[in-house]
Amino acid sequence: MAIIITDECINCGACEPECPNNAIYEGGAEWRYSDGTSLTGMVKLPNRDLTVDADADMEPVDMDVYFISPDKCTECQGFHEEPQCAAVCPVDCCVDDEDIRETEEELLAKKDFMHLD
Repeated sequence: MAIIITDECINCGACEPECPNNAIYEGGAEWRYSDGTSLTGMVKLPNRDLTVDADADMEPVDMDVYFISPDKCTECQGFHEEPQCAAVCPVDCCVDDEDIRETEEELLAKKDFMHLD
C-alpha cells in the first residue's frame, strides 16, 4: 500500500528529502512523474490502465500539507527496511493508506519501473 500524510502534518518538511522516489511534495505544489525518476515522455503506469506524460505538471494532491503521490510511493521497498517518511516524521502523520493495497512484489515492480538504472 502507499503511505499518506494526514492533516496532522505540521509542514516541517522532514519527510521530503528522505523519499527515494521523490514522491513527497509540499502542499499546493504541482508534481511530475519524472521528478527524481528515470521516467520521461508518455508512460503506462504499472498495475493501472493509465498512460501519462511523465513530464507534465500534475495537480497537487493536497493544498495545505505535504502530500505523497501514491503512484510514486513504494513504501521505500528496494531502498530501505521501512518507509523513511514515517521514520523521520515528528508527529507520526505518515501512515498506511488503507485505500491503496499493494503487495511487496507490486511495490518492487513500481520501483524498478521508475528507476531504470
